[in-house]
Amino acid sequence: MDGGGGGLKPMDSEQLREYGHQMVDFVADYYKNIENYPVLSQVEPGYLVKLLPDAAPNQPESLQRVLDDVQSKILPGVTHWQSPNFYAYYPANSSVAGFLGEILSAGINMVGFSWITSPAATELEMIVLDWLGKLLKLPQEFLSSGHGGGVIQGSASEAVLVVLLAARDKTLRMVGKSALGKLVVYGSDQTHSALQKACQIAGIHPENCRLLKTDSSTDYALSPEIVSEAISHDISIGLIPFFLCGTVGTTSSATVDPLYSLAKIAKSNGMWFHVDAAYAGSACICPEYRKYLDGVEEADSFNMNAHKWFLTNFDCSALWVKDRNALIQSLSTNPEFLKNKASQANLVVDYKDWQIPLGRRFRSLKLWMVLRLYGVENLQNYLRNHIELARYFQVCVGQDPRFEALSGMYTLRLVVGAPLTERRHIDAAWKVLQDEAFTLLCSPLQENGNLPKSPPPIGFFGNGFKAEPLPQK
Repeated sequence: MDGGGGGLKPMDSEQLREYGHQMVDFVADYYKNIENYPVLSQVEPGYLVKLLPDAAPNQPESLQRVLDDVQSKILPGVTHWQSPNFYAYYPANSSVAGFLGEILSAGINMVGFSWITSPAATELEMIVLDWLGKLLKLPQEFLSSGHGGGVIQGSASEAVLVVLLAARDKTLRMVGKSALGKLVVYGSDQTHSALQKACQIAGIHPENCRLLKTDSSTDYALSPEIVSEAISHDISIGLIPFFLCGTVGTTSSATVDPLYSLAKIAKSNGMWFHVDAAYAGSACICPEYRKYLDGVEEADSFNMNAHKWFLTNFDCSALWVKDRNALIQSLSTNPEFLKNKASQANLVVDYKDWQIPLGRRFRSLKLWMVLRLYGVENLQNYLRNHIELARYFQVCVGQDPRFEALSGMYTLRLVVGAPLTERRHIDAAWKVLQDEAFTLLCSPLQENGNLPKSPPPIGFFGNGFKAEPLPQK
């Protein structure tokens, strides 16, 4: 690379300033026009290989030329998760504050695997997760002042994996390593598939991962009676129940499992109880929704994804545990090159021992920025607005006889959560659905002169997060 006057240098403050402004302008223009893009990419598999060279360039190209290619070749292959018309999967919020935190994290670019590698990174993470834990009214045992604490993982999948490993090893230390094949995990058929993947990685036999059936009688929540029966049966045949996962906001219908009842069952059987609130946990910073976490005080671990619905750019998955030593005993390594006085004296937290990888980014900056630049009151109102939009959509569905919120039939799922979504976008989405329903249900019958008086309904699931009924007017 040219270390002299021409070309882009490996790092140069003035070039960074110049090109950084250009990149920020590009991203700002993207957001300004994002509503005009089709939400779902319209390309065919393999489209990009036809548009890009088959080898890297020998000589440097201009940033403008690269950005032109992003505009003409990359963006057509992007599904626009930040579009106000995006209602699939879960929200994956970005925000100005999150973006600024991401820039700062990339600029500092430290690898904070232990306290000594960047003390501020470790200590800010502890502080900001204590802040968030207090907003959620988590028990004191989950905060850094006790034997537990919080840690930022890359995803809820990583979070459930590390606590499953901790629970597995804690159990095997009591019953012997040869009992691995007898260990049993419990969740529901609504539990995120990350639990199954964690079991595969942890060596839990596939047949010992119990995903218990739910139905409409409990709004698809995990039944404590069914859990108790399954545990009793497994104990009777010589198996060892050791891990139970409850969910606050399931993937399909935002169902909330009865945490307190499940926690009692886990505790009475000496099991680890994990609460996955990756999606809906964010709403529980609002006092009126905190009730959905009742029972978390009896859990061993709790997870919430700030990168889903909390305006924090991906990735930022907050995990709290009551016993940090359970994680450390399962995940710690201590080669010579990582040893230092502070760690050896147990004076500090080394987050490398709370996660799968060694290296880690300065992710707490993003969450710190979000909490400081928006403030709790604005974050609560942001979440309440999305819940109101979901309620509004529920009203729209209820007023059209072709649709109903029921289970046991083909369902459509709409998730409100993009930062730019407004009521007009809900209206546009609802019109698309109504138009398609007319085409689907009525057009073939009209051709034959047999238009039904009451077309069969199409079921619908939204993301109202157990929204309370709308007040009657």
